[in-house]
Amino acid sequence: MTRAFIRNTTTPLAIALALAASVVLAQAASNTPATDQDKKHVTPAEVKYQAGGSPLAETDMYQNVNPKAPPMTKAEFDKGRKIYFERCAGCHGVLRKGATGKALTTDKTLATGTEYLKVFIKYGSPAGMPNWGTSGELTDDEVDLMARYIQQEPPTPPEYGLPEMKATWKVLIAPDKRPTRKMNKFNIENIFSTTLRDTGEVALIDGDSKKIISIVKTGYAVHISRLSASGRYLFVIGRDAKINLIDLWMEQPDNVAEIRIGLEARSVDTSKFKGYEDRYAIAGAYWPPQYVIMNGDTLEPLKIVATRGMTVDTQEFHPEPRVASIVASHFRPEFLVSVKETGKIMAVDYSDLNNLKTTEIPAARFLHDGGWDSTKRYFLVAANQSNKIAVVDAKTDKKVALVEVGKIPHPGRGANFIHPKFGPVWATGHLGDETIALVATDPVKHKQFAWKMVAQLKGQGGGSLFLKTHPKSKNLWVDTPLNPDPKISQSIAVYDINNLDKGYKVLPIAEWAGVTDGAKRVVQPEYNKAGDEVWFSVWSAKNQQSAIVVVDDKTMKLKAVIKDPRLITPTGHFNVYNTQHDVY
Repeated sequence: MTRAFIRNTTTPLAIALALAASVVLAQAASNTPATDQDKKHVTPAEVKYQAGGSPLAETDMYQNVNPKAPPMTKAEFDKGRKIYFERCAGCHGVLRKGATGKALTTDKTLATGTEYLKVFIKYGSPAGMPNWGTSGELTDDEVDLMARYIQQEPPTPPEYGLPEMKATWKVLIAPDKRPTRKMNKFNIENIFSTTLRDTGEVALIDGDSKKIISIVKTGYAVHISRLSASGRYLFVIGRDAKINLIDLWMEQPDNVAEIRIGLEARSVDTSKFKGYEDRYAIAGAYWPPQYVIMNGDTLEPLKIVATRGMTVDTQEFHPEPRVASIVASHFRPEFLVSVKETGKIMAVDYSDLNNLKTTEIPAARFLHDGGWDSTKRYFLVAANQSNKIAVVDAKTDKKVALVEVGKIPHPGRGANFIHPKFGPVWATGHLGDETIALVATDPVKHKQFAWKMVAQLKGQGGGSLFLKTHPKSKNLWVDTPLNPDPKISQSIAVYDINNLDKGYKVLPIAEWAGVTDGAKRVVQPEYNKAGDEVWFSVWSAKNQQSAIVVVDDKTMKLKAVIKDPRLITPTGHFNVYNTQHDVY
């Protein structure tokens, strides 16, 4: 990625500004001021969350010239395209049809005109538009450039089909050349796969010794790590849609296969149903909007399916429905694929790829992340802009409920525990408010509470990305890395799940890390296999020191700090056993 992208995602000022034209820019395009109704959908934490630049910034695209648009040279157009995909596409979409932000199509922007658009780009708005010009982030010439750029027809990135995928597909070590048994002495089940966001790597860390086993080259900004059903193979996917297959049985775990399944992506998982263990992998792309099913031991692409289609509510065609999250069913040979912009969950039967069967389950826009309840029968996924959690029964492939929660839920995979009154519950934090919502998940013994938000805990503040507990723990840990207050973003809130009314305790994780400079955002609590330690990433810029902090779950005391010059921008980390068995 470019230095501009790294700067925009690793400095506090840039993070606050690193969002392209916001909701108000779309409002500017329709000559209407921001209203209270509009403002409630925009928060500083969401601005930060959507700020991640798109790998499409570096992709050549066709310039579709609109004769009604203000003139631009090819050099100007290419510069505007680069700025848009680095800072805007996360909210408004590749084709500017609207995603979590509103549409910036030419029927709106041309009607408004260059001078009017320049005002909003330069000065911003209370509804969330950054003040690009007055902040110094964009020059007056660049403000003018972007006002003209969004009046051009949106350039379309190239499609990405089987020939393009196979051109990137590499089997580095063939299955018959790999070990037939585990060749190392590592406790594989307690290895942590830690994303080194800005270096295009993952660090494999021994959870027992707290030492780095190896640094493995991957795609850029790995979004998630997932395990094969057997626990042997680790799958990681970068934002650039590159998948790496890592064999944990090797003397030194390393890549054995890789492929790029599109131009931008977020999700990967593997088949877990009995009889299909390790057979297939699936990955979903942001662009093109599609998913692909692959061989589980080589990543050979076998079946590509587009997700373009009608939205769940207004039944309008959407050309860019991105694949958000994917989980593998334990009840059927199926993957549950969450399609963001259309608000649908696709139950994809992988038992016969030649005659693929898909069940379309209606949910709500815009689907994002989620996970299983404690029984692994019910999939709960956030429809973040609808402020809802969709619940799907993986045994019947039917929607069970749409549960109203707080503002912009972001659960990660959620957290399951037994509430003293409501029985089994699943929890989510929120980007847009300080609450932690508890959804009751037992329709048998606690039927009167099932599929309702039964409680809202007060947290430190908005900007939460992940929360976690463990079946052997009595604690619930909640991060807030995107909160604008450093005291909140650099600490963690922990609750006693047997006494939630007493509120939370704050632990100064970043302070314990002993890291001096940097944002020091504390992100993603993750348990070790035994459930007696919680690991946190302390995430600073690429040119600053970061760390991993390990806390004793029972005493809530500092247990270890992992510092290594190779730990550059650590973000998500995934324990092999817990990820393999969906323990959260």
